[in-house]
Amino acid sequence: MSAAVKVMGILNVTPDSFSDGGRYLDPLDALIHARRLIAEGADILDIGAESTRPGAEPVDEAEEIARAVPLIAAIRAESDVAISIDTMKPGVARAAVAAGATLWNDVAALRFSPEASAVAADLGCGVVLMHMQGEPRTMQSAPQYGDVVAEVCDFLGGRAQAAMAAGVAREKIWLDPGIGFGKRLEHNLALLAHMDAVVALGFPVLLGVSRKSFITALDPVGGAVLDGRLAGSLAAALRGVDAGVAALRVHDVAETVQALKVWGAVAQAR
Repeated sequence: MSAAVKVMGILNVTPDSFSDGGRYLDPLDALIHARRLIAEGADILDIGAESTRPGAEPVDEAEEIARAVPLIAAIRAESDVAISIDTMKPGVARAAVAAGATLWNDVAALRFSPEASAVAADLGCGVVLMHMQGEPRTMQSAPQYGDVVAEVCDFLGGRAQAAMAAGVAREKIWLDPGIGFGKRLEHNLALLAHMDAVVALGFPVLLGVSRKSFITALDPVGGAVLDGRLAGSLAAALRGVDAGVAALRVHDVAETVQALKVWGAVAQAR
């Protein structure tokens, strides 16, 4: 039932994220937005301090910590909301958890550095393992798959096993199929159509489809601007809910919460 689906609100403290880059660089603006997301019904706040959009340039660890950690500490000082740190770097994850984060959302699935899995085990926090073909700067140049659903599932299952072998508790592991990360339109659609296969791996699944460019590929007129992708975002998100995903990573929290309430009410009536 949709009431159990968690909503993860996106809060990027970056100058170059694809949707809200630069909007929340000021610490007070970021904290105000965090309060808004909580008021709108976010179960988790996902704090990102390095953009992973296609073509994004890397950020050094010290800068990433300087952007993210004070905000995490400020949120934790006034709220018990779950906080996720969106980072590939173990050092950033360690600093974020020390400041109050409870989830490490890793687009590199603990492959960025050799010590990543050991750090995840040591921290004892939840860990999201995401599929990405390539790396952010080049991932959309020419993604290729034989069977995208099988390959993504094999990768995620393997990364979950590797994490557990390194000492990460099974119940701490989440999976993310990485919609838009090294995938063309047909790959994204195949994964959404067969999201049940990802869910069947037996771990909670985080789905991020909010405002992504595949929506524009399907609707070049309405989806040409970011604010015109809400309806497509909700349609894709609800497909994930129907398949059994555990959480949705979104920019538009209030609208997603409302969609889930309606979806859940219909499911109950049925």
